Amino acid sequence: MNTRGLLDQLLKSGQEMLQSKTGGAARAPGKSGSQGGLSDLLGKVGGGNLGSLLSGAGGGAAAAGAMGLLLGNKGARKMGGKVLTYGGLAALGVIAYKAYGNWQANQGNAPQTEPQTIDRVPPAQVEQHSEAILRALVAAAKADGHVDDRERELIEGEFTRLTGDQELQHWLHAELNKPLDPSDVARAAKTPEIAAEMYIASVMMVDEEHFMERAYLDELAKQLKLDPALKTELETQVRQAQ
Repeated sequence: MNTRGLLDQLLKSGQEMLQSKTGGAARAPGKSGSQGGLSDLLGKVGGGNLGSLLSGAGGGAAAAGAMGLLLGNKGARKMGGKVLTYGGLAALGVIAYKAYGNWQANQGNAPQTEPQTIDRVPPAQVEQHSEAILRALVAAAKADGHVDDRERELIEGEFTRLTGDQELQHWLHAELNKPLDPSDVARAAKTPEIAAEMYIASVMMVDEEHFMERAYLDELAKQLKLDPALKTELETQVRQAQ
């Protein structure tokens, strides 16, 4: 299952959406289901402004459609700073590396080790990191309850356009349709660095001022067993990157 390529396309499409200022096409606050901004976004992906903008980027338009649907009423406002500078998975790795390194440095006599973030692990381990981050992204998209049955169908349609990997499509279908459970999401964190990357991706996706989403983040951090100081540092680095 190749989640690395799909995840990289999704993150880079968020970058493109912000740069083009078309992220605002996502559903406006207060609207629900597949109406309003969501339909506008799909129309653009299908051949309007966004589709034209990304038509030369391979699966860019489909990736933007999937990311736009996942973001829902959040738009692409969270995707900024280093995400724009580095793009894709590299951005997550850079943010996680800096945050984890800063946290380690503040641990006093604790042994210092080189953080093994996604941009610094052997290729064989990148897939494990990518799958965990993608799982976190999909889960975070459901944290405000905006992904209904119709939207799940639309998101799966965009994912199908993005990848012909049937195993990956089935995996995504299962992730989209399972109940939101932070403890289940956290099981994908096989290393502390993966936990940090999953939390960064989640913070990037949610609106921290939304009660349900803030509560989800706090519970996810608990299930990921993040040290409170590391949790704070990760959030600080994401804010600085934006």
